[in-house]
Parts: sequence; C-alpha cells; structure tokens
Amino acid sequence: MTTSLKPVGLGIIGCGKISQAYFDGAKTFEILKVVGCADLNPAVSQAQAKANGCEAMSVDELLAHPEIELVINLTIPAAHAEVSRKILEAGKHSYCEKPITVDLEDAQELLALAKEKDLLVGSAPDTFLGGGIQTCRQIIDSGALGRIVSGTAFMMGRGPESWHPNPGFYYLKGGGPVLDMAPYYLTALINLIGPVASVQAHTSKAFETRIATCKEHNGEELPVEVSTHCSAILEFVSGAVITAVFSFDVPKHGHSPIELYGTKGSLKVPDPNTFGGPVQQYLLDYEEKEWKDVELTFGYDSNMRSIGAADMAYAIRTDRPYRANGDVATHVLEVMHAFEKSSDSQQAVTISSRPERPKALPEGLVEGLLDES
Repeated sequence: MTTSLKPVGLGIIGCGKISQAYFDGAKTFEILKVVGCADLNPAVSQAQAKANGCEAMSVDELLAHPEIELVINLTIPAAHAEVSRKILEAGKHSYCEKPITVDLEDAQELLALAKEKDLLVGSAPDTFLGGGIQTCRQIIDSGALGRIVSGTAFMMGRGPESWHPNPGFYYLKGGGPVLDMAPYYLTALINLIGPVASVQAHTSKAFETRIATCKEHNGEELPVEVSTHCSAILEFVSGAVITAVFSFDVPKHGHSPIELYGTKGSLKVPDPNTFGGPVQQYLLDYEEKEWKDVELTFGYDSNMRSIGAADMAYAIRTDRPYRANGDVATHVLEVMHAFEKSSDSQQAVTISSRPERPKALPEGLVEGLLDES
C-alpha cells in the first residue's frame, strides 16, 4: 500500500549530530521528500547533503526554495525562536527540535504568527508516536488499568559533561535537565493521560561549576547558571497526580522512567527518549503477582526522528489534526517554566493552557505510512 498524496518538500536547518537521525527518519515516510539542508558551517551542510542525496544551501536559499514547504529547525535551543520565526515569515511550515523555544512568550508569538499566516507549527519530541508509548496508550484507552490516579516520572543522571562533545550549553540559560529532558517525559504523559492542570515544585543545583571530562573539553570549568535538580508534583486535568524528578545531580538510581498506577492495575512505560519498549503491566486480577511483558502492538519502534514532521505533512495535505503540534509543545514549555516559578514562590502554579490530547495512531499501519491510506 502506498499513499496517493503528493510528497511534501522538506528542508533541514542545522546539520549537527542529531540531523542524521532526522534524515534517516524522513527517508522512511513517503509523504516527505528531503530537498535541501543548511548550516552556519557550509562544509557541514555540504557533507550532509552529499550523504543524503539532497542540495546544500544557505539558510536564505533554503527559505526561498519553491519546492520546500516544511522546514525542520535543528539549531541550538537559544536560536529556536528566531529561526522558527524566519521559517514562518518565509511562508513555510515549521517543525522544531525541543523545546519549541526557551521563553514562553516566544512560543506564544510563534503560534499567533502561524495562525495569522495559516501555517503549521510543530515541535519535538515525537517519540510518543513510537511503538512503545503508542502501545501504552492503547492499554490505557482500553480501560484495562481503570482510571489512572497517580504515577512517577524520573529522569536522573550525573549530567552530560563526561560524554557530550560540547557540554557547556547544558548549564547555561536554555539548558538544564528540565528544558533538555523533561519535554520527552511531559509530552509522553500528556499523550497518555492529557494536559497538566497545576505544578508544585522545588529546584536546586548541587554545584556552581562543573568540570568537563569529555575528551573535547577535558578539565574545562563549566559555569552553572540553571537549576540542575527539580522535584515536582504534577496534577493533571484528569485528576491524576504524578511525582516527577528531573536531575543532573544523581550518580545512580533504580527507578523506572515512567510508571502509571490505575484503579485496576499498573503500567511501566518505556524511556520516552526512545521509540520502542519494553512495556510491562500488572493487573489486579493476575493470578501471579508479577509484572508481565507486553508485546508492542505498533511499529515505528526504532530511532524514527521525523515521524512528527511526517505527521505534520499529512496535515498539510489533508487538513487533518497533527500530533506533535505547537499547542502541546507550548503547554509543555509552560509546565517547565512553572517548575522554577513554583520553587521561587513556594506555591502551586496553575497552568493556563489546555491542549487537546493528541489522537492515537491507527493500528496496523504499513511501514512508511501514518494514515491508513
């Protein structure tokens, strides 16, 4: 089975390490046609263009190219707002790496600009469209767990200075464990149980400076401008209460990435920074009182970056809703900003945005398609 829709011309701005995963994912979907790529370093974009069979361009050339309708923005977080604004002003649809912007006001302005120009804005993460979390979504929607009443979400580690080739920006404005990693967890939770209603949080940082041990910056002192540990209680519109911790201050831990607890059973959700499993569930009516492995019921369980952009491309062609949308991404950003706001005020913060829960993917999709036909 193939789609009868005309492919959407795709451009990529930012050809760093993550870009190859986007190029690879885009080649999977019939709805996408990679036309060109651009980077501030022309040698980098030329290398990626050669490796992926597209044209290397300047940013201005890419934004003016008549065949490019949708642009993926893979620049650093501090540049997300400016580059996405240029994409929209050029009359192109915009899909951005997470977070959608650093400042909440910028994200809200992007949504308004897109609406004014009748364009679409999307944002990573799109990992919730992978087979692991879509299988969890199916379990929850089936009612097997009953009503979800509570849960946990843990992303904890020692920080990126030992392995990332450029770790310094993780500790400057726009970095930290919340803006860097919480989007995966929050987006997954919103997909599974709906939007967040309020946040009560406490933030801290263990060190004023960090010492890089990666080979590229070994021994370099890294100033820490942002909080590196956040503990939060998230109340969802559904009534579920989730305990979440995002930290670069933890040497080692033994918690699952996400667990959800319902009135009839519990669910272990896989790492939301991946597209696959494992998924485990426990139901109260099990004879054996142990977790059981659940076979994934959806595909796209490998590294499938660009699946969110492909879903947007279907929306461009058929005017249907798309899942990794700007409303969800801006809601996630509002929640993340509420962590620090709550910690500073020592009060719960009400979340004003209420995006719709993204629609689940249809079952039985053929590889390369996101709609049934």
